[in-house]
Amino acid sequence: MIHATAIVSDKARIADDVEIGPYSIIGDDVEIGSGTRIDSHVVVNGPTRIGKDNRIYQFASIGDDPQDKKYAGEPTRLTIGDRNTIREFCTLSRGTTQDAGDTIVGDDNWIMAYVHIAHDCVVGNQTIMANNTTLAGHVHVGDWVICGGFSGVHQFCRIGAHAFLGMYTGVNRDVPAYTMVSGQPAVARGINSEGLKRRDFSVDEIRNIKHAYRITFRSGKKKAEAIEEIAELAKTQPELDLFLESLRSSERGLAR
Repeated sequence: MIHATAIVSDKARIADDVEIGPYSIIGDDVEIGSGTRIDSHVVVNGPTRIGKDNRIYQFASIGDDPQDKKYAGEPTRLTIGDRNTIREFCTLSRGTTQDAGDTIVGDDNWIMAYVHIAHDCVVGNQTIMANNTTLAGHVHVGDWVICGGFSGVHQFCRIGAHAFLGMYTGVNRDVPAYTMVSGQPAVARGINSEGLKRRDFSVDEIRNIKHAYRITFRSGKKKAEAIEEIAELAKTQPELDLFLESLRSSERGLAR
C-alpha cells in the first residue's frame, strides 16, 4: 500500500491499510489512521496525527512549521480527524506555543484546492472551504460553516456554526452563528436560511433565528442589550443558544 518511491520515517506510525502514493514523504512523529489515502507528492511532517478514512490529494503540505516569525522550533502539533477531504496544494500548519500548540481540524470537512489553514486554527466538523480560502493564525471555525472561494479570515477571528462567507469575503471581525457575510470588509447580510433548511431546521426555528439576527443587527441596540434580549428568548428557543454564545464569546467585535 506504500509506493516504492515514497519515503516513510521509521518513527512514523502508519495503519496497515494506509495508501501512500509515489514520491510522498512522511516524516517523524506522524500518525496516520486506518483507511486514509495519501496521493503522490504529499509531504507530511510531525508531530501530526491524521485520523481514519481521510483523502489527501497530491502536492499538499501537511504539518509543517507554522508561518510565524516567533516560532523557534518547538514541538507543536497538527491534529486532523476522520473522513476529511484535502485537495491539491493545501497547506495546514502546526500550532505555536503562543496558543494551545495544536492546529485542529475536525471530521468530515471538505477542503478544496489551495486552502491555507494557519497555525493554531481550530476547525469544526462538516465545513466546506472552497478554493483559496485562507485562515490566518488562531482562527476558530464552527461546525457546518461554508467559506466561499478566495475568502480570507483575519487572525483571532471566530466564525460561528452554520455561518456562510461569500466569495472574496474579507473577515476582520467575528461572524456569529447562522450569519451570512460578504464584502471587504465583511458585512452581515442576513442568516444562512437555505443552509439551515438543508440541515432540517424547522420553519419556526429559522423564524426565531431571523428574529435574533434582526435584534442584533437591525434594531440599533448595543451588543449587551441584544444579548440580554436574546438570552430571554433562548430560554424557550434553544436554537438560539449557538447564536447567543457567538455574541458572548466575541472579542474582536461583530462583522456588521
